[in-house]
Amino acid sequence: MQAMRWDDLQFFLSLARTGLLAAAARQLEVDATTVGRRIRRLERELGGQTLFVQGRDGHVLTEAGRRLLRRVETIERETTAILGGDESSGEAIRGRLRISASEGFGTWLIASHLGDFAAAHRHLAIDLAANTGFLDPSRREADVAILLARPQRGPLITKKLTDYRLRLYAASAYLDARGPIGSSADLPAHPMVGYIPDLLYSPELNYLDEVRTGIEAQLRCSSINTQYQLIAAGAGIGVLPCFIGDRDPSLARVLPEIVITRSFWLVTHQDSRHLPRNALFVAWLSALVAQQRGRLLGETGDRPPPA
Repeated sequence: MQAMRWDDLQFFLSLARTGLLAAAARQLEVDATTVGRRIRRLERELGGQTLFVQGRDGHVLTEAGRRLLRRVETIERETTAILGGDESSGEAIRGRLRISASEGFGTWLIASHLGDFAAAHRHLAIDLAANTGFLDPSRREADVAILLARPQRGPLITKKLTDYRLRLYAASAYLDARGPIGSSADLPAHPMVGYIPDLLYSPELNYLDEVRTGIEAQLRCSSINTQYQLIAAGAGIGVLPCFIGDRDPSLARVLPEIVITRSFWLVTHQDSRHLPRNALFVAWLSALVAQQRGRLLGETGDRPPPA
């Protein structure tokens, strides 16, 4: 261990967290060949130990690799504290933090406030993957993930972040033109907006049957932000999280007795949960969610009237 170069360990750390040579290379601003060469040199310096095996989805840590990762992350934490001074102030936090979140939560909750977090921790580089799908913290694709369901396996630390509610929404102009909707029996007469069933990235998004059994969407797309745009444009009626639908004063709730509840789960890898940047973000996000709980549950005073 004494003969090893710290920068070789940085290459190891990046590949362990991304699982892909190309992704590690982008993170380190080198080419993939260089990453592979540095990993092989590190393995030689460790007496020929194999740190990774090539799997179908990328590079997977061996048992020797997992042991080294625990030691390297300990070194990383200690180095951060030494270089940064008072860690409790947040000024010590350095490195790159990768966050994975659903498109809606990432866009409408995290992105709306992430600038403040970044400004308070200017030595921290942040990746926000907010899209239709999740990065897997068990494979080190993300440092922190906000998921729609609790993972059932993997070396993960999981806790419930918050419940959130979804309701039916339509543009007020659409309702003015088409008339009020008195019950769910009226819905088949209207174009419904929803997900493409075979492209759902989480079964928790399959909720139209909770609105009315057997109802199908006429306008389907894989993106919740695109669904919001369709509803706001008056294309039809659809289900949106309250933290999206209630933000737009041009939208009105439809059939207020229909309320769907889902949950967000906060997930980190068990070996990296104590990294200062991870712990800092988790604390910040938990505080943000507590502050925004009214929006998440659709209980804010600025919500539109039901139609």
